[in-house]
Amino acid sequence: MTDKRDYAKLWVSTGISALGDGVTLAAGPLLMATITRDPALIAGAVFAQQLPWLLFSLFSGAFVDRVDRRVLVGVVDTTRGLVIAALALLVWYDRVSVPAVYGAVFLMGVGSTLADNAAQALVPSVVGTEDLPKANAWLSGARMLCSQFAGPPLGGWLFAAGAALPFGVDAATFLLAAVLVFAIRPGAHTGRAATDPGRPIAERTSVRRDIGEGFRWLWSHRALRVLAVVAGLMNLTFGGAFASYVLFAKERLGLTEVGYGFLLSATAVGGVVGTLTVARLDARFGAAPLLRAGLIVETLAHLVFAVTRSPWVAAVTLVIFGAHTTIWGVVADTYRQRATPARLLGRANSVYLLFSMGGFALGSLLGGFVAKAFGITAPFWVAFAAMTALTALVWRVVTPSVFTSAAPERQQPVSA
Repeated sequence: MTDKRDYAKLWVSTGISALGDGVTLAAGPLLMATITRDPALIAGAVFAQQLPWLLFSLFSGAFVDRVDRRVLVGVVDTTRGLVIAALALLVWYDRVSVPAVYGAVFLMGVGSTLADNAAQALVPSVVGTEDLPKANAWLSGARMLCSQFAGPPLGGWLFAAGAALPFGVDAATFLLAAVLVFAIRPGAHTGRAATDPGRPIAERTSVRRDIGEGFRWLWSHRALRVLAVVAGLMNLTFGGAFASYVLFAKERLGLTEVGYGFLLSATAVGGVVGTLTVARLDARFGAAPLLRAGLIVETLAHLVFAVTRSPWVAAVTLVIFGAHTTIWGVVADTYRQRATPARLLGRANSVYLLFSMGGFALGSLLGGFVAKAFGITAPFWVAFAAMTALTALVWRVVTPSVFTSAAPERQQPVSA
């Protein structure tokens, strides 16, 4: 690794921020369930949080490639901390409403389009190319353990103790994470500075041209194009199925607030397995077999949720699902980081995230209406049918030849 101390700061910051995310992951839907029992309105909060990926992802990617990514993550985390603190105050004074929640999560989503992209692009500047699989795995593991394992039970418990508490905790984690990111040594954390350090940013090309260059580059790269499209379609079904999951857990599985938090944490158990094994699995089998296995796992998971009433069956399924999502994410992120030149990494990330997170946003919107019209299990049946069709369609596309014919363009790590 280029600098273990800088990577350690990034890793700890990621974990702390993810802990707050996990707290709100449980507390946010529980808060919405106290305001309304309408599945469409509850799903609407998920859509509002993901909508910025459709609106701003490409612009954010261009911006990430123009500024110091370290500073950008720190500033955005600070801003998100203040936004969620404001929501905590509204809950504390019993002034919270559906529009207020929508507004807060929308602003949080806008921040995510910048910070999540910049954080991914920041990794190759503090980690050597040969260490990217391990570094991404450990970052993914930190996110999974904190946001899926520790955070949701804590969020459910805090919400039961006081509805405003989990949001106050989330605000504090954002601010602490910002301090850690700012502590990373200043250096060449800007993609363009790494390749053209003598040219002022203000003199470089327009944002529109930058966006076009990034989109064309990723779309012309066969393997990355396949990854983006498949991820978008998978998240379309996933977002639809899980948008009203809090109602599914309470009404079909019979769980309390704390039980719902513990159920969400089951995903992290699988995430740990994925974190510990993904580097060896990638080296042993390569990207295509792992991605194909992920298609099967995701398809069968939706079927299980459509038919089960057992919290234990749901928990075991989430363990397997967590391993799948971790492995898929690490494989996709590592391949993209290796294949993409440093100056284009923010924009390549933005195109990929436009598909993946945009698909989740649209799925969340549609899933809420499906659940309202046809019942709480209907989104899972729709997701199972859609994933079955998607797997059949892309099986011959997600092949080893796709990922070897466009060999990753290995780049030297940027000196920090």
